[in-house]
Amino acid sequence: MNDIKQKSRLILAPMQGLCDPVMRDLLTRIGGYDECVSEFVRITHTVHSRQTWLKHVPELANGNKTFAGTPCTVQLLGSDAENMAVNALEAVRFGADKIDLNFGCPAPTVNKHQGGAVLLKEPQRIFEIVQTLRRRMPSEIPLTAKMRLGFEDTSLALECAAAIAEGGACALTVHARTKVEGYEPPAHWEWVRKIRDSVNIPVTANGDVFSLEDYLAIKETSGCQSVMLGRGAVIRPDLARQIKQYEQGESVRQADFAEISGWILLFFDLCLQKETNNKYPVARLKQWLGMMKKAYPQAQNLFEQIRALKEADQIRPILADLAGK
Repeated sequence: MNDIKQKSRLILAPMQGLCDPVMRDLLTRIGGYDECVSEFVRITHTVHSRQTWLKHVPELANGNKTFAGTPCTVQLLGSDAENMAVNALEAVRFGADKIDLNFGCPAPTVNKHQGGAVLLKEPQRIFEIVQTLRRRMPSEIPLTAKMRLGFEDTSLALECAAAIAEGGACALTVHARTKVEGYEPPAHWEWVRKIRDSVNIPVTANGDVFSLEDYLAIKETSGCQSVMLGRGAVIRPDLARQIKQYEQGESVRQADFAEISGWILLFFDLCLQKETNNKYPVARLKQWLGMMKKAYPQAQNLFEQIRALKEADQIRPILADLAGK
């Protein structure tokens, strides 16, 4: 059914608590991305103020782009179709030029309040949410969605994808796992192809892309030209750049840890610019190193070096020395 011609596109995933505005800023500076998606903005019973939108998506104040110029899509999570539509219109008023809907978040607290992946049990409700937003929003504002393969199993996967497409979304991203599977391997890339073949809108494949080889394999198995990078983009911060080099016919060059050390220092400084007088910069750095150590022994060494430190003033000189600055 889906014979839509797509060019290769790389999208940075909306990872809650991991790919915040600072991480989006850093990774898009390193390069390779055609688009990034914000962490979800949760919609309940309130209408968010401009200040709230800018807190979640500061890119709105920069022409809806990161510092490096990468377009940023605003993602919404919720189950109240009318209030989601009202908030989407507010986001557009404050500068959003594309809205994405989250039907994939596996967090129990989110699901308990009828948001994210729990909606995959109710395709009709998904259809009503997508249709309401599509009808209420200006026609020139693209509306997209992200889903998992289901909640407990894949029995409703095609029905949920159809609900999103028929509701009026212009594109769909599929994380190739159910909610129950969380982030445990393997990701079921063959299911992304089944969904792609069943709908008449472009589909982006997502799940377990940690290397250039994974990227080529997910494209081959899913049939998708558009790929979303999640945890792999954080573990290997130049992964998108490697992929882009390959797609452009250039020689693929992996960053060495000397280059990565400069990015670590920049990331820490960006965290300090965001929030100087609290635990945020130190916590975010340790979180990132805890992930990168899976790929780089030097990250493990640095993590051990700063593990017991709690103050930014103690940590920054170590990072500057490592980066040769």
